[in-house]
Amino acid sequence: MAGIECTTHKLPSGVRRDMQAETGHDQFHNHDYQRLRDMGFLTVRSGVRWHRVEARPSRHDFASALPLMRGAAEAGIQVIWDLCHFGWPDDVDIFAPEFVRRFAAYARAFARLYRQESDEPLFVCPVNEPSFFSWAGGDTAHINPYERGRGLELKVQLIRAAIEGIEAVWSELPGARIVTVDPIVNIVPHPARPWKRDEALGYHNAQYQAFDMLTGRIWPQLGGDEKYLDIVGVNYYPYNQWVYEGRTIFRDDPLYTPFRDILMRVYERYHKPLLIAETGTEDDERPGWLEYVCNEAVAALDLGIPLHGVCLYPIFNHPGWADYRHCRNGLWDYCDDCGEREVYEPLAEVIRACAPALDEAVRRWEPCGER
Repeated sequence: MAGIECTTHKLPSGVRRDMQAETGHDQFHNHDYQRLRDMGFLTVRSGVRWHRVEARPSRHDFASALPLMRGAAEAGIQVIWDLCHFGWPDDVDIFAPEFVRRFAAYARAFARLYRQESDEPLFVCPVNEPSFFSWAGGDTAHINPYERGRGLELKVQLIRAAIEGIEAVWSELPGARIVTVDPIVNIVPHPARPWKRDEALGYHNAQYQAFDMLTGRIWPQLGGDEKYLDIVGVNYYPYNQWVYEGRTIFRDDPLYTPFRDILMRVYERYHKPLLIAETGTEDDERPGWLEYVCNEAVAALDLGIPLHGVCLYPIFNHPGWADYRHCRNGLWDYCDDCGEREVYEPLAEVIRACAPALDEAVRRWEPCGER
């Protein structure tokens, strides 16, 4: 799978970022879909830009989304559509009840449009990364809404919106599939601070809070239910393991937990189909990291985990979220004036080499407990 960077967050200055525009994907999507097909990518994570769709309150204009939808359909590309990827309309207070109502109306309008446009099943991610969103936007002021001390409040609001958005989508397309995407991590106690072991475990388990809210396992007053957790998307990067109140744990560290074991933890907790919804890294480390993740995906499939995809994210290099630096983390670079993109061949070689092993692991897959 390929992930197209589609964040639409705002900077503290008020400047709106729009990565689909900044990477040229909205202009050259047809070129991009064709190069994706040529490389063997048939499923893509992309996004609908809510702030463009609802530039006027409660008026939905999908002119910015339709060309991407139709281009993907013509190319035979399956898309998982993010509806809220760190951005929302300028006039909405994300902490106000109106946010949930407006999001649900927008989600319903998109599902209605999709029903008119396609006979294929709709795959949709209502709110991207609610845990990261609430931490970065509500606790540490790294992204909008740039708040501190309001992370839990923001997470509750995002889960409310996700639940109402899912119901709105299902009101138009009862068979739509819902992908819930959040980072998955491993946090271990500090070896020199055994008295903080329980605290570290609590912090580790907090990674599941958004999933548990969505299912109604905790905070049932939000209206959560197991049906809302349909497909679990996990985001995993080289820095997703660390010592509690300490250093990052990298792959060459004895404390490092194999990714296959982390995937098994998630599966045993929820017993839902899984996607690796984002993975990747920057510069020369890209090939080695993707090879590791693909090897772990094969191992996870051999363990009986129902893993349905590995998403290289992002697929195109993009300007840095805050500083506009040239992030070399994709398979293809910035496009030129004709829509052409230079490929990073060492990463392409890994993709070509890993694909057959993944295909074979899928063919021999058997569910956990049925061997």
